[in-house]
Amino acid sequence: MTSKELFENIIKKRSFLCIGLDTDIAKIPRFLLDTTDPIFAFNKQIIDATHDLAVAYKPNLAFYETLGVNGWNSLEKTVNYLRYKFPDIFIIADAKRGDIGNTSSMYAKAFFDHMEFDAVTVAPYMGEDSVKPFMTYVDKWVILLALTSNKGAADFQYITENGERLFEKVIKISKEWGTTDSLMYVVGATKAEMLGDIRNIIPEHFLLVPGVGAQGGSLKEVAENGMNSQCGLLVNSSRGIIYAANDETFADKARNAAMAVQKEMSELLEAKGLV
Repeated sequence: MTSKELFENIIKKRSFLCIGLDTDIAKIPRFLLDTTDPIFAFNKQIIDATHDLAVAYKPNLAFYETLGVNGWNSLEKTVNYLRYKFPDIFIIADAKRGDIGNTSSMYAKAFFDHMEFDAVTVAPYMGEDSVKPFMTYVDKWVILLALTSNKGAADFQYITENGERLFEKVIKISKEWGTTDSLMYVVGATKAEMLGDIRNIIPEHFLLVPGVGAQGGSLKEVAENGMNSQCGLLVNSSRGIIYAANDETFADKARNAAMAVQKEMSELLEAKGLV
């Protein structure tokens, strides 16, 4: 999927919502445990209830890996369901991989050849040769960690040398590794005030912005500081949508929560003159 196609879907749905499928078997409704694949059963109902409101889904791989082979099977079934039932959806593997080149090549094959994700999150610490293997795939994306919203981000990301913070240096160097059709960046919603600084470096790239909703990030501030002429944002909400209820109404309540976010997104797109 190209940035143009992604933007067209944003305009069509009046939404730049990404729903995080951080599916925890300890948190899903108990009645689903009687199904043959509770994780997939939960994901399928969430997807069926929200697919017209979202442009992307982002399974967090840790929640699947913790279940061993059963979790991987649930993940693969989820991706396959999205790919063939809703082909306009952008699917992100939230894997945060980052290793030497030949290992990265194997990760890229797993996510892009075998499981048909559109994008994978990657850590930049080991440099260009650890990222490039993911970027050899046509119409696939690397989503590079740039500025995260966790407390520990201050340990390294704000280290300043000659007036430049480390996260800014990471973005300036890495933007040369790909294009606006292959490289996206993670910027936490709780750091919305820094989006302007980031946009000065990468005005045209898409940003994946987690942290809206349960983590307290402001969607309005993210849009004001980070939206560009092609929207340029995928804003993720996970717990605030998928765990809106814990009973037989969970899918309906998830839809209501997603609809509230999409309504605000529609208004922000309209205010920007994009719809």
